[in-house]
Amino acid sequence: MKSNTFKKLSFAVLTLLFSASSFAHALWIETKATGTKGKPQAIDIYFGEFSEKDIEKTAKWFSDINHFSLILITPSKKEIKLTATALENKYQAFFTPDEDGVYTVAMHHTVKDVYGTMKLDYNSSATVTVANDLKGNEASINPNIISLFSKEVKTAKKDTKIMINTLYEGKIAKQQKMKVIAPNGWEKELWSSENGEISFTPIWSGNYMVEFAYTEKTAGEHNGKKYDEVWKMATYLITVK
Repeated sequence: MKSNTFKKLSFAVLTLLFSASSFAHALWIETKATGTKGKPQAIDIYFGEFSEKDIEKTAKWFSDINHFSLILITPSKKEIKLTATALENKYQAFFTPDEDGVYTVAMHHTVKDVYGTMKLDYNSSATVTVANDLKGNEASINPNIISLFSKEVKTAKKDTKIMINTLYEGKIAKQQKMKVIAPNGWEKELWSSENGEISFTPIWSGNYMVEFAYTEKTAGEHNGKKYDEVWKMATYLITVK
């Protein structure tokens, strides 16, 4: 009897650990910070653990995460829906810039299945600058409910401070916890200021991931299943030269 009880407890603990690990997965966009008029720009969407370089194969993505919406907002604020194609370990979409300025790519998806007691809401964004024109380089252009933004993403350099704006429901997200993940997996937690800003100085070159997760203590029902809270996450990739 004791042996069976121990086995059941062990299985429950392992299940909890596995669930926590899976839940930590992020959905993010990778693209070059600069683009060229008339030349196709690739937009890649990944799901996994950025810090561990653990990328999930698209065939194993949780629930209906692959049904995300992907919107392009042009410098003149025109919205264009992008269609992504499944590859082995990512989804990929393209757009061809036809004007100078800053293009915003916004990804959003509310997951169909409730995870434990949580409804999951994924958000990610990226900006592409064409011809050094800063038209459209505004945080408010991103339509996602939770987002991150940096005017310096195009010129991000090692040993130079990078400022990041955080938004929630269109307003500054002050005194909220963020996470910055370096190319080698090193992580640092930061709290946004009264102005909804965080900053960090990269000491390595490569891709940095900024994450902003917020849990809303709201109960309800989603696709026939009850939930006790809504977990919302924004990701933002910065390439440091």
